[in-house]
Amino acid sequence: MVAAIPFIAFLGASPALAQSAPEPVAEPASAWTITANVALATEYRYRGLMQTNGRPAIQGGFDVSHASGFYLGNWNSNVSFLGDSNPAVSAPIEMDFYGGFKNTFGGGAWNYDVGVLQYYYPGDYPAGYVRPYTTEVYAGVGYGPVFLKYSYAPTNLFGFADSKHSWYADLSANVPLNVWGLTLNAHVGYQKVQFTDASYTDWKLGLTKDLGNGFAVSVAYIDTNADKAVYTNAKGRYMGKATAWASISKTF
Repeated sequence: MVAAIPFIAFLGASPALAQSAPEPVAEPASAWTITANVALATEYRYRGLMQTNGRPAIQGGFDVSHASGFYLGNWNSNVSFLGDSNPAVSAPIEMDFYGGFKNTFGGGAWNYDVGVLQYYYPGDYPAGYVRPYTTEVYAGVGYGPVFLKYSYAPTNLFGFADSKHSWYADLSANVPLNVWGLTLNAHVGYQKVQFTDASYTDWKLGLTKDLGNGFAVSVAYIDTNADKAVYTNAKGRYMGKATAWASISKTF
């Protein structure tokens, strides 16, 4: 009988041991999101114009966003357009810093985006050279896949002397085709460069293919009507000529 006591005690303890452990309490999801991106492009075109003189570009950055719609970010690319137009300039990198607020309204069909963007080109410049650093304030509104954006520069624009108050209007559409993971990309923009003959229109038509796992590949036709007399660099290249363009990107 003495030997049975431990066994009986064990049996009495068994139901307690068999009870399920309490479910772990899930931690609330963070209101903050951090994403990063990297891309390799056949060349860097900005508002239709060559930024790398037709050579490839490696690009990337990161974004920090809040559930409220607030965001901050940085984006970077190699460039050569400053040195291509003036051999005395050595500024091979573009660094963009931006922040703003974007959200939806009207039941989610409409969206908006407002913010400020600083273009920064670290490097060496000769005396008297107008630095290309540019600040733009922007606001945009979209419905479904269509978005209209207006950017205003209270500073000089990309090195044009006395060009304060220049602006850019951009109408774009990114329409899912619901076939092969393709999205149609269309864009037309008008760059007004104040007090100069440098204003022009640019346009783009392309496709983006979602490859999954954050990868995407894009192809496009890009063209402008920029004045050749203004936008031909010191190497004899017309910066606004039509081109076929492609890139592969990864978002983390």
